[in-house]
Amino acid sequence: MMCSLKQSYVIGTNGVVSQRRNPFVQLPVLSSISMPKIPNLSAISVAKPLHIASVESLGSLEIGPKRRSLVVKAYDADRSEGEGVVEKAEAARKVKIGFYFATWWFLNVIFNIYNKKVLNAFPFPWLTSTLSLAAGSLIMLISWATKVAEAPNTDVEFWKSLFPVALAHTIGHVAATVSMSKVAVSFTHIIKSGEPAFSVLVSRFILGETFPLPVYLSLVPIIGGCGLAALTELNFNMTGFMGAMISNLAFVFRNIFSKRGMKGKSVSGMNYYACLSLLSLLILTPFAIAVEGPQLWAVGWQKAITEIGPHFIWWVAAQSIFYHLYNQVSYMSLDEISPLTFSIGNTMKRISVIVSSIIIFRTPVQPVNALGAAIAVLGTFLYSQAKQ
Repeated sequence: MMCSLKQSYVIGTNGVVSQRRNPFVQLPVLSSISMPKIPNLSAISVAKPLHIASVESLGSLEIGPKRRSLVVKAYDADRSEGEGVVEKAEAARKVKIGFYFATWWFLNVIFNIYNKKVLNAFPFPWLTSTLSLAAGSLIMLISWATKVAEAPNTDVEFWKSLFPVALAHTIGHVAATVSMSKVAVSFTHIIKSGEPAFSVLVSRFILGETFPLPVYLSLVPIIGGCGLAALTELNFNMTGFMGAMISNLAFVFRNIFSKRGMKGKSVSGMNYYACLSLLSLLILTPFAIAVEGPQLWAVGWQKAITEIGPHFIWWVAAQSIFYHLYNQVSYMSLDEISPLTFSIGNTMKRISVIVSSIIIFRTPVQPVNALGAAIAVLGTFLYSQAKQ
């Protein structure tokens, strides 16, 4: 089949459509294909400048019902897809936080076991606390120097904002270690389970946060359970008790100030705690020397080596390293959660520490002690539900 195109139309600058004869062109076309029809130009005026005489002749611009249905379905599909992405991201975030919490609790249990072993053989909590901070600082300095971890970009303002956090961290760390040196591990952590109460009060009066009534009511069993356990403790010691209480208050301030200091900062949670350890070490070292001193340390160290043997050195190294690791993971989780949620996770962590320490150190526990701990745990659960 042959197709010929003999003429074409040209629209001039004066708006007149003129006819121009083209050379005869022949194109071979398969017989199975038909050429499209040339559209009718009746809608175009040739007497005046080019304009559209009839909209209907070019088709309606309105969206028909079928087209509208397709648009709505496409919108719904996009919205559903967006919601699915958000749900997956939230689920991944929850899994990440859960992993942080599990690792944090496990490392903390190991630290508390070795820490108590060291304090039983070497009752110098100020030096023990200093060694824990020194080990963490050394680990991070080596990591930064070897490029294993990226060094933080800090300025003078960062260190100024970090100072109150480091001061609270130092007080809380030493107070907890003093408590551990005087009483059983389980007792220290039962008392420290009351941290949510301190967290709510400090958050209310420092941060100006308000909470619903169920949150406040859920603190009653936490405080009551801790009090019952303290009153029935067989090896009660006032220094140990006060150390745990001071540690509670100091760590709540540390967590809140940390959350404030991390806002708007490019420093990650891991590097933030590393800087915190360095500054706390500088704060603690002169006080440790003044309170205990190298002479007492030398005598106590020699005695521990004689009684325990070379294993004692491993105990000191293990408690120092695991202290840094569990705190590092906790600060990584603090990137994702609020101070109150952090306190709840900290309280739940104590349950694993209490149970494991009772089993390993064979701590005698009266039924009333167990009841008090159970009430405190129940209060923690109620608190988490009230928060949600």
